[in-house]
Amino acid sequence: MRGAIDVGLVLFVCSENSFRSQMAEAYFNKLAPKGWKAVSAGLKPASSVHPNAVKIMLEDGIDIRDKTPQLLTRELQEAADMVVVVCSGLSCPSVKAKHVEVWSLPDPADMPLEEAKKVRDEIKKRVLKLVKRIERDEIT
Repeated sequence: MRGAIDVGLVLFVCSENSFRSQMAEAYFNKLAPKGWKAVSAGLKPASSVHPNAVKIMLEDGIDIRDKTPQLLTRELQEAADMVVVVCSGLSCPSVKAKHVEVWSLPDPADMPLEEAKKVRDEIKKRVLKLVKRIERDEIT
């Protein structure tokens, strides 16, 4: 993606930017390779981060209660070296970026907490793999 340059921006996207993309952003920023960071956005941002997202991330030692969902803009897409769409179905935004991946994760907003934790754990696993791929310069 950036070749020898060791900085980059990953944009995590979902419909409301209140659950999946917020968790993915938080995990990436905790684990990010040097010079990399993540932001997240949504097509129709909610007014706040989902309370269950805050709760289950706190259980894993990450506080996202001060995060605010934001609108997916053209500027964010253009600034991103990579976009990861974390939702599935018709409500997912269509994005344009240098590199786009779709993770197709179910929306945990209406799930029981134990099911939502499974989505959180899957996001963490995929973020860890993404970080390793970036460290090995395997993103094209």
